[in-house]
Amino acid sequence: MEHIQMNRPGPFAVAVAGPVPVHDGVLDQGTRVGPAKDCAGRPTFALIVRRCAQRSLIFALLALMLADIARADPATEALDALVAAYPKLLARHDGQSVFWRDGTVMRASDGRAEKSFDLLLKDASILDQFHLTYPRGRSPTPPALNEDPGRFRNEAFFRKMYGDCHKGEVDQRLVTITWLLKSWGKPVRVTDVNDVAEKLKAVSTEVDALPDALKRAAYPIAGVLACRSVRDTGRDSMHAYAAAIDLNAKMADYWLWQATSGAGPRPYRNRMPQEIVDVFERHGFIWGGKWYHYDTMHFEYRPELLGTTSKP
Repeated sequence: MEHIQMNRPGPFAVAVAGPVPVHDGVLDQGTRVGPAKDCAGRPTFALIVRRCAQRSLIFALLALMLADIARADPATEALDALVAAYPKLLARHDGQSVFWRDGTVMRASDGRAEKSFDLLLKDASILDQFHLTYPRGRSPTPPALNEDPGRFRNEAFFRKMYGDCHKGEVDQRLVTITWLLKSWGKPVRVTDVNDVAEKLKAVSTEVDALPDALKRAAYPIAGVLACRSVRDTGRDSMHAYAAAIDLNAKMADYWLWQATSGAGPRPYRNRMPQEIVDVFERHGFIWGGKWYHYDTMHFEYRPELLGTTSKP
């Protein structure tokens, strides 16, 4: 009969089929298995069944190995998270392209590896958006040099999703919500694409329930829709899609407002309560305070970055 041996050259178990001598139905190791052949020297039915079972086991193990490899691929994980984050607009991906529900197909990568930080800011592919992992929750240390998870944005992707504000397309999808009904109660115009308005309403309710000393950082807001480019990239801000909100500017810190001395690291400052950050992250928003080029009043809807653990 054939015997299965399990070898582990890496993190996966590999099944290898190999012959083990059988003498009168007894393995060399002394295990009783029954007669292997009949009087005419033909394999018995039991032996045939065992061989089939062994081959089936081999195929099953190989299938599991391939599935584990696919799941471990960072690009696949990133695109899985992207499609899962925007199910109303994205249908699927094949590892190379992203397929929109209206039939549009976009390449996930532009094929350029080892991009500089400036090039990632100004010309990111869809996969480049996942180049840095966003650290959910409280961060024990300030961001390292050029650690700006979420600042790499593919402009074509987001314009397709939310519209081009320069053509008036974003205005067509704006709805009005009330920000902090109990504490501030002012109307705010937000996109309804991807249910961003509903997500912000949920954030508003939770922040409004925080102690006064904490929620004071959340109002008056500095704005939502602003049809403009990011100062240091020339690309659309998420405010251009009405999918971002800036909170109380009087309690904000921004990297360009801080003076630097020499070529050392930029000093980090933050006064935004962690409790407010936690609320936003629970509802799919990332925080600009997690960036080396920090913008602590800024939150933008990027649920795909809260669902991955490695970069492609």
